[in-house]
Amino acid sequence: MPVLVPADRCERWVANFRDRHGETGLQVVDGALSGVALDGSTFQARLPFGRPYAGAPDPAAFRDEMPPPDDWGVLLVRKGGFAIARLSGPTTTDSKVGQRHVQGRTKAGGQSQQRFARRRDNQARQAYEAAAEHAARILAGLTGPLVTGGDRGAVEEVLADPRLRGLVTVDPWLAVPDPRRGVLEQAVADAQCAQVEVVNA
Repeated sequence: MPVLVPADRCERWVANFRDRHGETGLQVVDGALSGVALDGSTFQARLPFGRPYAGAPDPAAFRDEMPPPDDWGVLLVRKGGFAIARLSGPTTTDSKVGQRHVQGRTKAGGQSQQRFARRRDNQARQAYEAAAEHAARILAGLTGPLVTGGDRGAVEEVLADPRLRGLVTVDPWLAVPDPRRGVLEQAVADAQCAQVEVVNA
């Protein structure tokens, strides 16, 4: 799992890496800021929103490339609910959070179990349709990237809606619990972070 590092902590993060692992050489490799320390530990930092980095091998220059786009979105979907936000830079301009009850699994067998399974599938489908309806409204005409998270199958179901097929999804994938307002706010913050992979020697 990558470490998520906000823009205002990039320089401090690299300084802390140097303190822990010794003198660290920086370079730009494959669109990422990479570091190799004296003890053999390495890191690779990638810009948010799937952007390649082609600037100087310097954490301050890397940080300066991190500001979010003028028009972007977040879509989180799980069986228990959804959360959608549209943003201009760091500012949320529209959002919607919705919860849906989806029947839990039953231990009953036979026809009863099949009936529960059908009910769960219907409830889940209704939840995805509601998420797609709100996403189509909030994200209409989105020109920038869409960061997604939750349950991959659920997100794919929602994005299969014809009104949403033009959206461009980018990393990072956000592993979130059932979306609530606080979960959405944290996801918006996480989407704007650098993704740093560390390999300790």
